[in-house]
Amino acid sequence: MTDIFEEIESEVQSYARSFPVVFDRAQGPYLFDVDGRRYLDFLAGAGTLNYGHNHPVLKEALIDYIQRDGLTHGLDMHTVAKEQFLTALQKYILEPRGLDYVVQFTGPTGTNAVEAALKLARNVTGRHNVISFTNGFHGVSLGAMALTGNEHHRGAAGLPLTGGTSMPYDGYMDDDLDTTRYLEQMIDDPSSGIDHPAAVIVEAVQGEGGLNVASDEWLRRVEKICRERDILLIVDDIQAGCGRTGTFFSFEPSGIKPDIVTLSKSLSGYGLPLAVTMFRPELDQWKPGEHNGTFRGNNHAFVTATAALEHFWQDDELCRHVQDNASLLTRRLTEIADSLPKNTVQLKGRGIMQGLSCPDGEMASSISAASFKRGLVIETSGSEGQVVKCLCPLTIKSEELNAGLDILQAATLDVVSNRFKKAS
Repeated sequence: MTDIFEEIESEVQSYARSFPVVFDRAQGPYLFDVDGRRYLDFLAGAGTLNYGHNHPVLKEALIDYIQRDGLTHGLDMHTVAKEQFLTALQKYILEPRGLDYVVQFTGPTGTNAVEAALKLARNVTGRHNVISFTNGFHGVSLGAMALTGNEHHRGAAGLPLTGGTSMPYDGYMDDDLDTTRYLEQMIDDPSSGIDHPAAVIVEAVQGEGGLNVASDEWLRRVEKICRERDILLIVDDIQAGCGRTGTFFSFEPSGIKPDIVTLSKSLSGYGLPLAVTMFRPELDQWKPGEHNGTFRGNNHAFVTATAALEHFWQDDELCRHVQDNASLLTRRLTEIADSLPKNTVQLKGRGIMQGLSCPDGEMASSISAASFKRGLVIETSGSEGQVVKCLCPLTIKSEELNAGLDILQAATLDVVSNRFKKAS
C-alpha cells in the first residue's frame, strides 16, 4: 500500500517520514494503523485535535448536520451554521473575557489568518514594518514566512523576505536580560535602522520554536510599548490557543488585550480547516471583498466548532482538567529529567504544551523514533528539532497520559544510555 506514496507523493512530506505506517482509524487519544496496532497520539494533528479524535459529541453534531443536507460550502454568505458559531463564540469566549472583537473568516489555515492580520495592520496604520521575535513561527506563505525565524522554512521562499524585523524573545539572550528594553530602544532610536512598525506579532508560547514561554510581565511590557507608540499588538494563538495552556487564550493570565488575535488549528475541534482573525471594531476598515478566499465558509467546521464551544466552554471543567494534567505532565517530565545525568535534558513549555529540550536534534529525533516503536506518536520542535514536544489531547485521561509518559520515559532512558555507552 505504501508504494503509491513513494511513487507519486512529493518529497516535501515530513510527518510521514517520522511515523512510517499507514493509519486507518482514530478515536480519542489513539491512532490505529491498517494492521490494527494502536498508538497513543501525543501529536494530535500538531495541536489541531485538542478534544481528541472523533469526539462523540462533535461527531454526532456533524453527522446530524450532513444528514439533513446542511450547507457545506457557502463562501462568506450568511448561514445557520455560521450564525450559531458566532453566537457561541461571543457567548462563551469573547463576552466572559471582556473582548470586544469582530471576526473575519479568512482562508482555512493558520497562515491565512496571519496574512489577514498583517495586511489589516499595515492598511490601518499606513506603515509596512512588523516586529516579530526569534524562534517565532507564523506560517509558510510569504508574508507570514517573513516573520518566521526558522531558516529551514525561510530558505524555501526562493526570494528575499521583506516587511519584518526580528527582535529577541523573552529569555533569548539571558534570563536576567529584559529584551523589552532592547525592543523599546530600537523602536525609539531614530538611528536604529528600524522603521516605526505597524504591528508587533508574538506567541505567548512558541510551539514550533521549541516551547519557549513568555512571562506574563514580559507580555505586559510588550503591550505597554505598543500602546504608547501607536503600534498594533497581534497575538498569534494558533497553536497555543483553544485551551492548550489551561485557559482558552494563552495570553489570558497576563491580562493583556491584543488588538488582533489569530486562531486556527483546534478551533473547529474536529480537525476540520477553520481560521479566524479577530480584532477591535475600529480596525475593521476592510472594503468588501478586499481580502477573501474560496474556502472561508467551511460550514462543517462551524458545526463542530459550535459543538465544541457549547460542550467544553460553558464552564471551567475542561480548564481544571487541563491544569490537573499539566501538573501531572510537569511532574513526570521532571522525573524523567532527574533520572538522567545532570543537565542532559531540560523541561520546557506550559500547560499541556510541554516537552524535553535535548542537547541536539539527533537525540530528540532518536527519542521520538524510539517512542514510536513502543506505540507513542510524538514530534520534535525547536530551531534544530531539539525539543521533544507533548501535544496530547486536552481531554486525555490521567491514566492515558501516564501510559504515554511511561513510553516516553523508557525511550528517553534507552536513547541516552546508548549515547553514553558510545561516548565511553
